[in-house]
Amino acid sequence: MGFGQAISYNLSNMTNFNGRAGRGEFWWWILTLWIISFVINLFTGGLGVLTGSDSASSFLGFIGWVIWIILLLATLAVGSRRLHDTNKSGWLQLLYLIPCVGWIVIFILCAQPGTAGDNAYGAPPAN
Repeated sequence: MGFGQAISYNLSNMTNFNGRAGRGEFWWWILTLWIISFVINLFTGGLGVLTGSDSASSFLGFIGWVIWIILLLATLAVGSRRLHDTNKSGWLQLLYLIPCVGWIVIFILCAQPGTAGDNAYGAPPAN
């Protein structure tokens, strides 16, 4: 799955926690989050410094938080599907709550290849 396909698929399936997601779908989404994070931080942090006004950065900061909440839902969904592809429960994402170690464990699990053929979570993704 390519960059554009992964983005459109994940945005249209942001509430779908069932099924499986391939490595490409997951990692393209993570790259997108890094890019969006950079852009949001650039506008919300940089604009207030440039204008010397807190009202502009406060409004943009609020918009940034709204965008992040929406993207968080899509990220949890694709993360759940990615863990399903490795035949693990999506609930393992709760490891994100453990500082440093949890993130590393989840990234290692998501980097593993998916199980070949069907598993407990369905057929392999059609990438």
